[in-house]
Amino acid sequence: MSRELDELDRYIIYRLQKDILGTSAAEIADDYGVSPSTVRKRIGRLKDNGIIHGAHLDIDYEQAGYQLFTIIFCTAPIPEREQLAQEALTIPGVVSARELMTGEENIHVVAIGRNGDDLSRIGRDLTTLGLEIVEEELVHNEYTCPLHWFDKEDNELETVD
Repeated sequence: MSRELDELDRYIIYRLQKDILGTSAAEIADDYGVSPSTVRKRIGRLKDNGIIHGAHLDIDYEQAGYQLFTIIFCTAPIPEREQLAQEALTIPGVVSARELMTGEENIHVVAIGRNGDDLSRIGRDLTTLGLEIVEEELVHNEYTCPLHWFDKEDNELETVD
């Protein structure tokens, strides 16, 4: 069930995307001018409606002892694509799988390893699942940011009369 987000919902999402561990409902409430219970209720509603899920950490895998951060480009038969992407997550070392709607490389798997042996095992396991590995790329750095449309200040700038 999809629903329209109001300005407060978007601001809560923006703040949580920016720093979920360092941002409290009280801080969001104070910045926005509402009560902390209002923010907590909104967060609960966003979860119940399936708009937000869980909390994800931004991990520096290299600092944690896993030097190899790899994207593995795979091909899956269209009827099995969703199932294979989900099954890829069961392989130790795989941290995400992205299912694409078009193109030959229709599943992108992100895998982390300490060494080449880890990545070789992950590749064999993906092949055993039924995925065809097309290409593998080592990632040097990855950068993310929250979607700016959820920021209150950006929304005020985009208002058109």
